[in-house]
Amino acid sequence: MTTIQDFLSTGVFAFILTFVRLGTATMIMPGIGDSFVSTRIRLHFALGLSFVLFPLIVPHLPNPIPATFMLFSLIVMEFIVGLFIGTIARIFMTALDTAGMVLSISSGLGNAQVFNPALASQGSLMGAFLSVSGVVLLFSANLHHLLISGVVESYTLFPIGEIPDTGSMADLMARAVSSSFLIGIKVSSPFIVITLMIYVGMGVLSRLMPQIQVFIIALPLQILLSLIILTLVLSAGLLYWLGEFEKSMVFFLA
Repeated sequence: MTTIQDFLSTGVFAFILTFVRLGTATMIMPGIGDSFVSTRIRLHFALGLSFVLFPLIVPHLPNPIPATFMLFSLIVMEFIVGLFIGTIARIFMTALDTAGMVLSISSGLGNAQVFNPALASQGSLMGAFLSVSGVVLLFSANLHHLLISGVVESYTLFPIGEIPDTGSMADLMARAVSSSFLIGIKVSSPFIVITLMIYVGMGVLSRLMPQIQVFIIALPLQILLSLIILTLVLSAGLLYWLGEFEKSMVFFLA
């Protein structure tokens, strides 16, 4: 009887802590935690995944089981760690929205605003397209498995019961934002170059032939060339982002 009681108490304790970290990360991580996924579906997914994975977490639990106040502190710390992991994954996902915004401005479509389902807010036309394409590519490459594995392996990086190093977490968050912006600029760099060349050419043309309405000629040409360049570099840009996203998530597996 004692063995069964110990197993039940330990199992429930492990399930609660697993669900807090895994559920928090699941609610905001890319793909599964996007706004177009029902909250009920996300909750059921987190519950099912926690039920499957909590036996792996049992060896990481403190022994003996802490008192009520300490248990509440553990739940708060697990929530912070889960929020941190999900936010890092979401930050690298926003690199596509950054690339799409730069692409839209460079192609003359900056004023075309649509609803971006990945960010649940208004965004650029190209940003919404790249964000949805990135989610599809994420599941096609099975990188959602990497996200889940990262949460499980994070118990080695952030052990249960130890206060997370907030300084290191803030530094990693800042580096993630910087890297995400750099990835977005690299993906959109062909369009920046093409737009610069068009503006230089139209500036020279306006000097040589002032009677020509340069803006009327430049804008359709800018949109046409941007769409042509997009068809040529879209696959390379998305694959580059996918590789960088994988490198960022492998950090939690180290």
